[in-house]
Amino acid sequence: MRFRRLNVEGVVEFCPEIHQDQRGSFVSPFTAESLAAYAGGEAFAAAQLSYSTSRRGTVRGVHFTRCPPGMAKYVCCLAGGIQDFVVDLRKGSPTFGRWDTTRLDGATMRALYIPAGVGHAFAVLRDDTVMSYMMSGPYRPALELALSPLDPDIALPLPDDPDLVLSERDRAAPTLKELDARGLLPHYAAARRGDGAR
Repeated sequence: MRFRRLNVEGVVEFCPEIHQDQRGSFVSPFTAESLAAYAGGEAFAAAQLSYSTSRRGTVRGVHFTRCPPGMAKYVCCLAGGIQDFVVDLRKGSPTFGRWDTTRLDGATMRALYIPAGVGHAFAVLRDDTVMSYMMSGPYRPALELALSPLDPDIALPLPDDPDLVLSERDRAAPTLKELDARGLLPHYAAARRGDGAR
């Protein structure tokens, strides 16, 4: 398993080896050993596994969870392709307000570890894209928050498509400045306590 650290503190991209023969292929995009070795020794106990399917032009996010309790995620594109975005929303983080992006697709099976307090979004590049999410806590709607993926101050390089498909929640989500003014941004220390096991 190869890895690469993104420009948001704590976010790690994992590049698994794909074994192929005449039958097809076999890949392990997640191993606890690799995560512990390359993500700063963070423990990660999966509490929920979820999948989403999306059509081309869909944008999901930028989503994050209140800290406490916080929630870390491990995401992988199983089929199709996305442009993935992570945004550091943790006040006091050395990379607060910074974002980074990477391409995830079913051909490479690259995956991302996203620590608690880091916002996550993606733009779907192909129809019938399937995303897998392992989460360190159960989904609780009352604890879930969103940042506008269209926030001009963050200026995520979303596809230049006038027909982007967003949920009503994501389209109406507040900007980073609005979240900050409402006291809804996670603090770095609390977010770090929210990583890993529940």
